[in-house]
Amino acid sequence: MKKHWILSILMSMVLIGGIVLPTGHYAAAADNSTVISDEVNTEETINQEEQELTADDQDFLDYLDALEAAAVYETKAMSAIGGNTYITSSNRKSFFLTLNNTAVPNYTKYVSMLKQIKPENTELKKIHDKLIRGSYAQLEGYQLFKKAVSKTTVNRTFLKQGNDKIATGKKSIEQYLKEVKTYGEQLGFEM
Repeated sequence: MKKHWILSILMSMVLIGGIVLPTGHYAAAADNSTVISDEVNTEETINQEEQELTADDQDFLDYLDALEAAAVYETKAMSAIGGNTYITSSNRKSFFLTLNNTAVPNYTKYVSMLKQIKPENTELKKIHDKLIRGSYAQLEGYQLFKKAVSKTTVNRTFLKQGNDKIATGKKSIEQYLKEVKTYGEQLGFEM
């Protein structure tokens, strides 16, 4: 990033220098303007080459785009649940309807889209697998929650199993987040 700033400042100085110089000097410098122009073009070519992405960079950017598309469904599911999973007999039915109609279908779509993402880089593929495993475990947890509140009485066994699945998924997703951040920083992306 600093290289880009330095080149931008140098180019600005060259351009502003041509405007600030008096006309007599400007005319006298006409023979050198082509040399300056060539130097600027050379710097621009170097700048463009630095900006070209490697195959790993492009794969990572494509991967992030695919995640962004899938994240829409995760957001819908999480917004529906709202972080409140304390279930009582009075909110059991509304929680079931939220899980059944919004959260589980959207999270299922999210997990399905995650499974369709196939990074070409083997290291990124291993990292992505942790996200799939964690998200799938959380989906199983939400399905167990749904099963726990589907009857008139809340099934505490299914609730506990659901909480355990959510905790397992959370650990895997946290590991994924650490590793994908490190991977992105190794490629030179600010994460």
